[in-house]
Amino acid sequence: MVAGSALLSLNDALLKWLATDLPVGQILFVRGCFALSLIALLAWHLGRRARLRIINFPAQIARALLTVASTFAFITGLRYMPLAEAIAIAFAGPLFVTLLAALLLREQVGWRRWSAVVVGFCGVLIMLRPAGGALNWAVLLPLGASFGGALRDIITRQMSFTESSVATLGFTTLIVTLAGLCTLPIGWQPLREFDIGLLALGSIVVTSAHFLLIETFRLAEASLVAPFKYLSIVWGTLYGFLIWGDVPGFWVWLGSALLIGSGLYIFYREARHS
Repeated sequence: MVAGSALLSLNDALLKWLATDLPVGQILFVRGCFALSLIALLAWHLGRRARLRIINFPAQIARALLTVASTFAFITGLRYMPLAEAIAIAFAGPLFVTLLAALLLREQVGWRRWSAVVVGFCGVLIMLRPAGGALNWAVLLPLGASFGGALRDIITRQMSFTESSVATLGFTTLIVTLAGLCTLPIGWQPLREFDIGLLALGSIVVTSAHFLLIETFRLAEASLVAPFKYLSIVWGTLYGFLIWGDVPGFWVWLGSALLIGSGLYIFYREARHS
């Protein structure tokens, strides 16, 4: 999870750089082509070609479509806001997971966890604090991406007993790549050699990150490993400072502290309950 979080933040930094000049769909298609090749090599190397078989198609399709929607939303948001702030807002995901688990899975959520959810969303509102009285619409994109990611994580956990990590990764990547291809009529930009290099690097990074995260959820309880995902905020802050010179403001730090604290408390209560 620690390695996966570091790689995901690096992937976000690469996406923010590329999204300045390239359409989101074009980025996803080109990167997806590279990633599919890597996944095929990974399956061959692991000797799991027979395990590429999809068993639960409805769950796989739902997971893939949620990944498409959340990825488009998050990358678009990266165009218009600092990296660390976008990553921090996206970490409302654990709050959404608790909310959705109670609504969809009928899990019992006590008043302590509900209180933590309220505190966490207060942290989100602090980070969304309008500058000059007007809400920047871009902040809603990583927030929406976190909601989609929460649904995806619930589905991933439910289907991890029947689907292999390679099959899940390959199917999702294929759907994301095809979704990117569908944006071709909108208009793509000529690719420079530097862009192709970054896209190839991004495919290696994101494929490795998602494989590590899927394996993590297969091998351990989500409540035990999910807190380490918050390291992505630290990595995002570092990348944002080194590449763009971004330094999060006071309200971002305060909101992040409330969000992280509430998320960690939720994981702690879930671990005790289990």
